[in-house]
Amino acid sequence: MRALYMTVIGLSCLAASVAEAKIAITVDKDVQQMTVAVDGVEKYRWPVSSGDPAHETPGGSFQTFRMEEDHYSKEFDDAPMPNAIFFTKRGHAIHGTDSVNRLGSPASHGCVRLSRENAATLFAMVKADGVLNTTVTLTGSSQVALARMPRPARAAAVARRDVAPVSPSYDPASTSYDAAGNPVQLAPLPESTVRRAPRPIAVPRMADDGYIYPADGSSNDQRYPAPPGYRRMTDAETQQYYANRGYARQYPQPQAYAPRPYQPRGLFGGYQD
Repeated sequence: MRALYMTVIGLSCLAASVAEAKIAITVDKDVQQMTVAVDGVEKYRWPVSSGDPAHETPGGSFQTFRMEEDHYSKEFDDAPMPNAIFFTKRGHAIHGTDSVNRLGSPASHGCVRLSRENAATLFAMVKADGVLNTTVTLTGSSQVALARMPRPARAAAVARRDVAPVSPSYDPASTSYDAAGNPVQLAPLPESTVRRAPRPIAVPRMADDGYIYPADGSSNDQRYPAPPGYRRMTDAETQQYYANRGYARQYPQPQAYAPRPYQPRGLFGGYQD
């Protein structure tokens, strides 16, 4: 009898401990990952999609308060939100999605997306242990998640069926490449389509004008035909020529103006007082 009594008490304590189990859901937006722990023991780790930078999922700690197994969004064209677990009064929830290819990167309008299978598993856990015994803690940022993601590769994966085959005898050092990094063999254009630059016109060098100017430089208008073989000397040669003969080159001096004295004249040849 006493053994039966102890068994009943043990089962009652076990049932109470199971009913009071707490579920802690942690979402790290930096790495787009959810961790589910029951009474401090980690049970699951799943990829998620939080809100994109324009619809950032709020951070902080929240307590779940409502669950809907078959819910549709009233703000975004009745988008399906299966196994929704709401944690804010503004409508943020954890729910399943069909866009599993976006999991691991920010993509939602503020909710936390899971695959349908993982969302159903979490929904069953919260429903069994009580929605009021579940907390949701969110950390990180969607901008950090996008910065950590590797950049998409260049368009090297584009089908190359439209690319002309490259001759095996091409020279890699002189080969051009297109935007996708594929080698392109450049064929010479037809001769009729090649536009060549015009050849420069040879300008004949102007010789001496064949005239002799006054050596003193007094005038450039007085010109005399030069004898055959004459070459006009430069200024340096002219100065040297005069220096060798003992005198410097003379330049005309400007005439100073001197007014004549005034001589008054009378009516008949001179002024008389």
